Order: sequence, then structure tokens, then C-alpha cells
Amino acid sequence: MSREEIVLIEDESCPSVPAGYVPTPTNAYAEFRRRTRPGASAGPGPIPVPIPIPIPLPLPGSRVLVWKQDPSVAEIGIRKAYLPGHLLAGPRDARVTSQGLAPVTPNAMSDFIQAPGTDSFDAVHTFAVVRQTLTMYQRALASGGSPAPLPWQWNSATNTDPLNVFAHGLPNTMNAFYQRSAKALKFGDFIRPGSTPPARIFTCRSLDIVSHECGHAILDGLKPNWITSSATPQTGGLHESFGDLTAIFLALSQMDQVEAIIAQTKSNLHDKTFLSDMAEEFGLALGRTNGLRNADNDLRLSDVGTEVHAISQVFTGAIYDILADIFAFELRTSIRDDAKTLYDTGQYVVSLLLRAIIAAPAVNATFADVANQMLNIAAADGKPVQYRNFIRNRFTVRQVVVSPVPLTANHKEGHALAAAVTDTPGAVQNRRGCCGTMTHSEYNHADESLDDELKQLRSSLEPKAEKKRVGR
Repeated sequence: MSREEIVLIEDESCPSVPAGYVPTPTNAYAEFRRRTRPGASAGPGPIPVPIPIPIPLPLPGSRVLVWKQDPSVAEIGIRKAYLPGHLLAGPRDARVTSQGLAPVTPNAMSDFIQAPGTDSFDAVHTFAVVRQTLTMYQRALASGGSPAPLPWQWNSATNTDPLNVFAHGLPNTMNAFYQRSAKALKFGDFIRPGSTPPARIFTCRSLDIVSHECGHAILDGLKPNWITSSATPQTGGLHESFGDLTAIFLALSQMDQVEAIIAQTKSNLHDKTFLSDMAEEFGLALGRTNGLRNADNDLRLSDVGTEVHAISQVFTGAIYDILADIFAFELRTSIRDDAKTLYDTGQYVVSLLLRAIIAAPAVNATFADVANQMLNIAAADGKPVQYRNFIRNRFTVRQVVVSPVPLTANHKEGHALAAAVTDTPGAVQNRRGCCGTMTHSEYNHADESLDDELKQLRSSLEPKAEKKRVGR
């Protein structure tokens, strides 16, 4: 048989195809298949148009340069961060606005990239940390089933004013504070004592300090009665501790910091780490060795009296230990990166604590109140019993609660623990060692004392005026 002869292969299921035909992905082959497939029409058919799968457009946002930790933590330094959402010149958005410095205008890419060491950089950095802090807590509530915005203390249906952030709000002042009446965070700067040549320290450049003061503002929006000095000492300790824990949780919400912590500690959170040290640069300026405070401590309530700064470290230390315990319990190095485990642990503990604080009493809340709410919420979340054991055990050794069973036994779900060391009746807060927020006159009844003095003055003058009128 010659090459020119065509041998047909008969098949009832398909048209005849020349023997030896080798299909190739060419236009000619595609046309051949179109003409020879069963039911094909003689003419060209319509080309089907794929239906696109709807994909949400990415949210607008801006890139910024920020100190990712305290300026003294060289391992982290200045890095680029991304803030989702619309940012306007200032920078400002609906909830936070920079004040006191020349407004910073975004570039053509809507980014706020500024040179470190300038006023513009400080304005952007401080705004960014406040915004990240608010976003972190709102996400924590959303993950716990309550996706509602967190209000500032003055917000209402008719007042949606933002929080004003003054990066250079306290010139030549070794302090920083949240001021409710001004709807503001204000940060100081000062010459480091003994520095030659003089070195100026800006508190706004510390992620720890900015997030700490923002923590006070957020807690004041949730529990407005907790911030005044008339509350019990433990309530004051909760406020100061919440500020310190805010800095810890913000670091744990950023993967680059989490990875640095894992590398620095070899996954042992009780090893030396910048995570547990608060405001290192400020602390060094005051002659301290590990920042203003250390979250990885062993303080108990019987060690601290009524000084709110010291009381706060008991609660902060207990939460830090619980964080470390849950992290160690969840470690699965062979199947999951340790950094992922630490990130997830931080996300859960911040949500757990925030929901416990919201559920705590509106007035004179104690450490035991928050501890019991944490136990209830961990159980409701379906977490392993070990989570409740960690919470109970750490608060027990800190003398916050009393365990009715040995600490080796499992905590019974729904069982409320009695308080151990409590504030004595009529105990008054000692705020001398606290941050600028807790020592601010606005929360220490200074206005009331002035009013009392004026009332006494008026009272002493009224009889004289009456006598003078009668004499006439």
C-alpha cells in the first residue's frame, strides 16, 4: 500500500480518523478536532467566554517607616510597615490624627516615607503605632466574636471625635501621658542626663511607650471608672499593667518581631528578650538595667503594697507566664514553625485578656475578677484544660487567687476562685512610680481638691459679707 493511500479506522463512537495521524497542539489540529467531534456544526461555533470569579479589590493603604521596637533595640531598628485603609495628610484617619507638628503629605504612591530623626518621621511613626494598637485590639475583639469598633471614652452617637496624637507635645519633659479632657496622647522629650554631647531622647520614638499610653486610652474607653485614683489599688494596677501588656501584644502581632524573639531566645520566652523589657532607652537614661519595667518577673501581691506601679507588675508577670506556658504547650517544631506558634499564641492571649477585662466589674475590679473571667472564657472557647490550669496556677503563685485543689490537678470548669491577697478596706492608691497618665492631675482629683479649697474660701467670706450688709 502506498503512502498516499489512506487507511480508515472504523469506530462506532467517533468519526473515522486517518491511520498514523499524530495530534499536535497546533491550530490545524484544533480545527480538525472541531470539525470531526460528534455533533459539531459545519460552521465555526461561538467561543465560550469564561465567567470571572469575583475577587475583592485590595484595600487602599500606605507604607510607613517606623521604629519597630524601642530605639535601643538595634536588632529590630527601623523598618517599613503597611497601614491598610485611607490615610490623609497629617497623617490622620477617622479615629486617630497627628497634631502639633507640620502635616505630613503622602507621596504619589500614598505612602508616608520620611527620613528618620526628623519631625515628619516622628509624626508618622507615632501615628502609625497608635493606629496599629487600635487595629490590634479591634481584631482581637473580632476574633472573639465581637467585631465592633472600640470607642474612645468621649465617643457617642453624636461625638465621633478622634484621638489627637502629639508626638512632640511635652518639650523638655521626661514623661508621656493620655489626657481624656484633651482627647489626646502627648509625648515628651528630654536631654539624657550626663550625655556628652547632649543627646535628646524622644519618648514618641519608642513603640513600647507609644503603645503603653495608647493602651490607657483604649482601656479608658472600655472602663472609664478604672482610671481614677479613687478606685482600689488593684484596679489602678490593672490600668498600668494593661499599658505594659499592650506593648508586648503589639510586638507579638508583627511577624518580624516574633521571628526575632524566637531567634533571640531559642523559643524560650523566659530567656533574655526585648519582649519582656519595657522602654529600654528611657530606662537606661534613668540608670536602670532593663528598661522601665520587666514583665518576666516573680513578684507576688504580698511583695508590693499599694504602689500601683509595683502592683501592676504582679499582673503583668502572671500574664507573661501564661503566655509562655501556652506557647510551650502548643509548640510543634516538627510540623509548624515556632514563630507561627508564638504569633498565634499572642493573638489568642490578647483576645482572651481583652474579653476578660470587658466582662470584669465596671468599678473597683480586682485581679481575681479578671483571672476568673479568663478561666470562663478559655473554657467557653473550647481550649484544652491545660489552658485553665496555666491561668489558675500562675495567678495562684502570684497570690491573686486561692486554688482549692493541688496545682497538679485539673481546674474544674466553671469553678470561681476566691481572691487571695486583697486590698484592705479604704486602701488608697500610691501612684508615685507610675507613668504620666496615672500621675496626671486629671485622674487624681486635683480639680476636686481645688474646688474644696474654693468652697472653704467662700464659706469663710460669707459671714463677713453678711455682717457688713446687716451693719448698714
